[in-house]
Amino acid sequence: MSSYYSGGIMGTEQNDNTPSPVAQAPQPPRAGLTRRSLVIGGGLAGVVALGVGAGIGVAVSRDDAKKPTPAPSAKPSDGLRHFHGTNLAMPAVAGWRVSDTQKGHLFVTQQTDTMGGKGFRGTIMDDRGEPVWIEPTGANVTGLTVQTFEGKPVLTYWSGTSIGGHGEGVGRILDTSYEPVATVHAGDGLKADLHEFHLTTSGTALVTAYQTIPADLTSIGGPKKGYIYNCHAQEVDIRSGKVLFDWNVNDHVPVSDTYLGLKQDKGHDGTSASRAFDAYHINAIDYWDDMLLVSLRHTHTVYAVSKADGSIRWRLGGKHSYFTVQPDAAFAWQHDARRQPDGTITLFDNHLYSGTNGQSHGKRFRLDETARTATLLTDLTFNRHLGTAMGSVQPMADGHTLVGWGVAPFVTEFDANGEVVYQADLGAMSYRAFRHDWTGAPKTKPEISASTSADTTAVHMSWNGATEIAHWRILAGETGSSLHEVATVPHSHFETLARIAATKAVRAQALDKSGAVLGTTRAIKA
Repeated sequence: MSSYYSGGIMGTEQNDNTPSPVAQAPQPPRAGLTRRSLVIGGGLAGVVALGVGAGIGVAVSRDDAKKPTPAPSAKPSDGLRHFHGTNLAMPAVAGWRVSDTQKGHLFVTQQTDTMGGKGFRGTIMDDRGEPVWIEPTGANVTGLTVQTFEGKPVLTYWSGTSIGGHGEGVGRILDTSYEPVATVHAGDGLKADLHEFHLTTSGTALVTAYQTIPADLTSIGGPKKGYIYNCHAQEVDIRSGKVLFDWNVNDHVPVSDTYLGLKQDKGHDGTSASRAFDAYHINAIDYWDDMLLVSLRHTHTVYAVSKADGSIRWRLGGKHSYFTVQPDAAFAWQHDARRQPDGTITLFDNHLYSGTNGQSHGKRFRLDETARTATLLTDLTFNRHLGTAMGSVQPMADGHTLVGWGVAPFVTEFDANGEVVYQADLGAMSYRAFRHDWTGAPKTKPEISASTSADTTAVHMSWNGATEIAHWRILAGETGSSLHEVATVPHSHFETLARIAATKAVRAQALDKSGAVLGTTRAIKA
């Protein structure tokens, strides 16, 4: 698609690999493996193909007959979008929208092969799937989101190496210019795991960690001298690195509470340290007054843990649930358990080992500790998405809820009535997905490339992470020292393409909505 402007410019258009704007889809009609075996060496070794079909969900369900609108051109052979002025790349995203979404950008970590190996690539994007920021180093990233540290908004994520179903790395905090603020390590000789990096209002971070230890596995039919992945939930002071709390799961939860069979996790039957059995699989920690809320995927349980002595005050789900959970509200292999401001609990119910009829759910519970009941308030499903691993549920201020489906490569936004208003096909699985307001002002310079053919010079301009660009001003001339303004064009994509009259040298300036210069590229030969 093209549009033309005056002022010496010959035209602007999208890149060949740029998706069209989000399609306005009709309102969808109403309708009623282990993670470790997937994640290898920083990425995913293989995924079970999941069919999509109509069906009746629980409580709130939708059958989407309209598939996301694809990009107008075929994907390149590697399945990635590439750009002219930068070596950054990302899986192409397609999506549709039927009504307004909550304001903000999407934060995802798409699994991909780019810049040095397979891993999860952190990306901030808009609803069209247009990137705003792509993590520039190619690091393996999970949990990309916006949090608050020392009263300021910050970008946070885990980065490191994936080892089977967990990871070894660090938590990273960046400011709004994408400059490092702090790096957070797990304590007591452990390395921070990929599942959690959650900041508190007290200047601390909640992190998970895995540790191989000897264990008696006879209670589940394994060897007496076996091995497990023990799990830790730690609270670490961000500035000092001091460990303020360390919950050792094996001290409080018996191996027999697991639902994972010794033969279900190939290569991890507990017979040696290198084949350690993943009995618990910690994957989320949240604050709850004087407790921590801890999710163990393989026991199907969310625990309330006392910070005073590490004792378990109550359990939700699993073999010893303190609360009565009705059959239609039961969950399994859950992720992203969170305590919400109103005291309810949300979680992503992966619903693994349910066969081809299974589907994942975004659930919200109200707990009554006196009556010992767990009431299911919300149960969000869509198009029978089955995210057998990973996944997230994010309630938002306007009553909308964003659900990331993990292994199923979609993110869906529901309104306060449970109606689907938006969905994106991410082109790759994402550990979690979030929506946040974010203003980025990178200290790097914007990028530019140019090529001349006949009487036209094509100029590509981008600035990774900049959110406030409104226009690009193009300067051209015979040499880099004799440039003059030839055009000003709207900024509409991650990389804006403008065609101007043939020139020998060119540079560009990124302008905000008032016309002020935010940044200037280097001058290059066309």
